[in-house]
Amino acid sequence: MTFPAPHHDHAACVAQALAAAEAECKRRGARLTDIRRRVLELVWESHQPVGAYALLDILGREGWSAAPPTVYRALEFLQQNGLVHRIALLNAFVGCPRPGHGHSGTFLLCSGCGMAAELDDRDIDRAVAECASRSGFSVTRRTIEIEGMCPACRAREEKA
Repeated sequence: MTFPAPHHDHAACVAQALAAAEAECKRRGARLTDIRRRVLELVWESHQPVGAYALLDILGREGWSAAPPTVYRALEFLQQNGLVHRIALLNAFVGCPRPGHGHSGTFLLCSGCGMAAELDDRDIDRAVAECASRSGFSVTRRTIEIEGMCPACRAREEKA
Protein backbone atom coordinates (compact mmCIF):
# COMPACT_ATOMS: atom_id res chain seq x y z
CA MET A 1 0.00 0.00 0.00
CA THR A 2 1.20 3.49 -0.72
CA PHE A 3 -0.20 6.78 0.44
CA PRO A 4 -3.69 7.32 -1.00
CA ALA A 5 -3.98 9.27 -4.23
CA PRO A 6 -5.75 12.66 -4.04
CA HIS A 7 -8.98 11.19 -5.47
CA HIS A 8 -8.82 7.96 -3.43
CA ASP A 9 -12.17 6.15 -3.12
CA HIS A 10 -11.99 5.61 0.62
CA ALA A 11 -15.44 4.02 0.91
CA ALA A 12 -14.36 1.31 -1.54
CA CYS A 13 -11.06 0.95 0.35
CA VAL A 14 -12.87 0.36 3.66
CA ALA A 15 -15.40 -2.02 2.07
CA GLN A 16 -12.57 -4.03 0.50
CA ALA A 17 -10.67 -4.16 3.81
CA LEU A 18 -13.75 -5.39 5.70
CA ALA A 19 -14.49 -8.03 3.05
CA ALA A 20 -10.88 -9.22 3.20
CA ALA A 21 -11.07 -9.34 7.01
CA GLU A 22 -14.25 -11.38 6.95
CA ALA A 23 -12.71 -13.81 4.44
CA GLU A 24 -9.54 -14.14 6.53
CA CYS A 25 -11.54 -14.78 9.72
CA LYS A 26 -13.61 -17.40 7.92
CA ARG A 27 -10.43 -19.04 6.61
CA ARG A 28 -8.95 -19.13 10.12
CA GLY A 29 -12.18 -20.19 11.80
CA ALA A 30 -12.09 -16.97 13.85
CA ARG A 31 -15.17 -15.00 14.81
CA LEU A 32 -15.40 -11.35 13.72
CA THR A 33 -17.95 -10.19 16.30
CA ASP A 34 -19.88 -6.94 15.93
CA ILE A 35 -17.52 -5.05 18.26
CA ARG A 36 -14.40 -6.43 16.54
CA ARG A 37 -15.80 -5.51 13.15
CA ARG A 38 -16.69 -2.00 14.31
CA VAL A 39 -13.23 -1.47 15.82
CA LEU A 40 -11.66 -2.64 12.54
CA GLU A 41 -13.95 -0.33 10.59
CA LEU A 42 -12.92 2.60 12.81
CA VAL A 43 -9.24 1.75 12.33
CA TRP A 44 -9.84 1.87 8.57
CA GLU A 45 -11.79 5.17 8.68
CA SER A 46 -8.62 6.99 7.70
CA HIS A 47 -5.10 6.04 6.81
CA GLN A 48 -3.90 7.58 10.04
CA PRO A 49 -2.95 5.34 12.96
CA VAL A 50 -5.56 5.46 15.71
CA GLY A 51 -5.10 4.77 19.42
CA ALA A 52 -7.24 2.59 21.66
CA TYR A 53 -8.62 5.49 23.69
CA ALA A 54 -9.65 7.38 20.55
CA LEU A 55 -11.50 4.23 19.47
CA LEU A 56 -13.10 3.95 22.91
CA ASP A 57 -14.26 7.57 22.70
CA ILE A 58 -15.87 7.04 19.28
CA LEU A 59 -17.55 3.81 20.38
CA GLY A 60 -18.94 5.58 23.46
CA ARG A 61 -20.39 8.38 21.33
CA GLU A 62 -21.99 5.75 19.11
CA GLY A 63 -23.72 4.15 22.09
CA TRP A 64 -21.53 1.08 22.53
CA SER A 65 -21.03 0.15 26.17
CA ALA A 66 -17.34 -0.55 25.65
CA ALA A 67 -14.70 -0.31 28.36
CA PRO A 68 -10.94 -0.16 27.75
CA PRO A 69 -10.51 -3.95 28.12
CA THR A 70 -13.15 -4.50 25.41
CA VAL A 71 -11.29 -2.31 22.94
CA TYR A 72 -7.91 -3.80 23.84
CA ARG A 73 -9.29 -7.35 23.43
CA ALA A 74 -10.76 -6.42 20.04
CA LEU A 75 -7.45 -4.90 18.93
CA GLU A 76 -5.55 -7.94 20.20
CA PHE A 77 -7.85 -10.23 18.21
CA LEU A 78 -7.45 -8.08 15.09
CA GLN A 79 -3.67 -8.01 15.49
CA GLN A 80 -3.39 -11.77 16.15
CA ASN A 81 -5.42 -12.47 13.02
CA GLY A 82 -3.30 -10.18 10.85
CA LEU A 83 -6.03 -7.57 10.32
CA VAL A 84 -4.26 -4.62 11.95
CA HIS A 85 -0.70 -3.61 12.75
CA ARG A 86 0.47 -1.80 15.85
CA ILE A 87 2.61 1.27 15.28
CA ALA A 88 4.76 1.26 18.42
CA LEU A 89 6.10 4.78 17.89
CA LEU A 90 2.56 6.16 18.15
CA ASN A 91 1.00 3.43 20.32
CA ALA A 92 -1.68 3.23 17.64
CA PHE A 93 -3.06 0.87 15.02
CA VAL A 94 -3.49 0.79 11.24
CA GLY A 95 -5.39 -1.64 9.07
CA CYS A 96 -3.48 -4.35 7.23
CA PRO A 97 -4.18 -4.15 3.49
CA ARG A 98 -3.12 -7.79 2.91
CA PRO A 99 -4.51 -10.00 5.65
CA GLY A 100 -3.57 -13.64 5.27
CA HIS A 101 -0.38 -12.89 3.36
CA GLY A 102 2.81 -13.43 5.32
CA HIS A 103 4.74 -10.19 5.42
CA SER A 104 6.72 -8.07 7.80
CA GLY A 105 5.77 -4.58 8.78
CA THR A 106 7.59 -1.65 7.25
CA PHE A 107 5.69 1.58 7.69
CA LEU A 108 6.11 5.08 6.33
CA LEU A 109 4.69 7.60 8.81
CA CYS A 110 4.00 11.13 7.59
CA SER A 111 4.88 13.74 10.20
CA GLY A 112 2.81 16.30 8.25
CA CYS A 113 -0.66 14.77 7.98
CA GLY A 114 -0.25 11.73 10.23
CA MET A 115 -1.02 9.17 7.52
CA ALA A 116 0.70 5.80 7.43
CA ALA A 117 1.53 3.55 4.49
CA GLU A 118 2.72 -0.03 4.65
CA LEU A 119 5.54 -1.06 2.35
CA ASP A 120 5.77 -4.53 0.88
CA ASP A 121 9.40 -4.66 -0.21
CA ARG A 122 11.24 -7.97 -0.44
CA ASP A 123 14.58 -6.14 -0.75
CA ILE A 124 14.10 -4.61 2.71
CA ASP A 125 13.04 -7.99 4.11
CA ARG A 126 16.06 -9.68 2.56
CA ALA A 127 18.50 -6.99 3.75
CA VAL A 128 17.24 -7.23 7.34
CA ALA A 129 17.41 -11.05 7.27
CA GLU A 130 20.94 -11.02 5.83
CA CYS A 131 22.24 -8.46 8.34
CA ALA A 132 20.66 -10.35 11.23
CA SER A 133 22.04 -13.66 9.95
CA ARG A 134 25.58 -12.24 9.72
CA SER A 135 25.20 -11.34 13.40
CA GLY A 136 24.03 -14.85 14.23
CA PHE A 137 20.57 -13.51 14.99
CA SER A 138 17.32 -15.21 14.02
CA VAL A 139 14.47 -12.78 13.26
CA THR A 140 11.05 -13.92 14.48
CA ARG A 141 9.16 -10.66 13.99
CA ARG A 142 10.12 -7.36 12.41
CA THR A 143 8.56 -3.93 12.34
CA ILE A 144 10.26 -0.89 10.89
CA GLU A 145 8.73 2.56 11.34
CA ILE A 146 10.09 5.36 9.17
CA GLU A 147 9.10 8.98 9.74
CA GLY A 148 9.07 11.53 6.96
CA MET A 149 6.74 13.39 4.62
CA CYS A 150 4.17 11.88 2.25
CA PRO A 151 4.00 13.12 -1.37
CA ALA A 152 1.03 15.43 -0.68
CA CYS A 153 2.67 17.08 2.34
CA ARG A 154 5.97 17.43 0.50
CA ALA A 155 4.16 19.14 -2.39
CA ARG A 156 2.37 21.53 0.01
CA GLU A 157 5.66 22.30 1.75
CA GLU A 158 7.41 23.00 -1.57
CA LYS A 159 4.64 25.44 -2.60
CA ALA A 160 4.86 27.36 0.68
